[in-house]
Amino acid sequence: MLPEHRLIRFALAPDGAVVPDVAAKLPGRGAWVEAKRARIAEASKKGGFARAFKANVKAPDNLADWTESLLTKRCLDFLGLARKAGAIAFGATQVEGAFRAQPVPAWIEASDGAEDGRAKLSSLHKGLWGRVPPLIGCFSAADLGMALGRERVIHACLLQERLALAWAVDISRLAGFRAIVPSSWPDSWLSLAAGLGDAVVEPSSSSPASSEQTLEETED
Repeated sequence: MLPEHRLIRFALAPDGAVVPDVAAKLPGRGAWVEAKRARIAEASKKGGFARAFKANVKAPDNLADWTESLLTKRCLDFLGLARKAGAIAFGATQVEGAFRAQPVPAWIEASDGAEDGRAKLSSLHKGLWGRVPPLIGCFSAADLGMALGRERVIHACLLQERLALAWAVDISRLAGFRAIVPSSWPDSWLSLAAGLGDAVVEPSSSSPASSEQTLEETED
């Protein structure tokens, strides 16, 4: 049994193709798979989707890549909504100001940003509040810029814990497809992904669960 934030729903298109339903809103029967690239590939190759849907379905070869792309877009779109709500700081000046005002629940650094900028902000937050906030570093400066209405964004942070926990659901899923903190970064940064990329989110009482094969069919 797995909580909902560790699962991804898949649905059937009218032509019988399996499609990722990362928002879990598409109509019809759904199949829930553990949010990991290897599990999706296994379900595709070993007939897991056909068994779940009780039909001769078509799982595209790029299903795991497609799922990652949709999860990435969903995570970045969330940041755009947070900007409209005034619930995110971005740019070195804004982030530094946010760090000085209060402990932040989620810190976002561009994967291609310079280490010295990260180190300065890390030292500031730790010096003021005794810890470094959970760090997400899996999006490029261009990706963050597009989400936040700028050409490039290197530094950002969410300002509301409620929103950070909601975002953590999809970040936790994305962690099954890509490193939340790039492996190319120095080892001292790698542990900072824990706590958001592997976020503990209280599942609802109606959360779907996987079977021992990590795939479960449901009637929606």
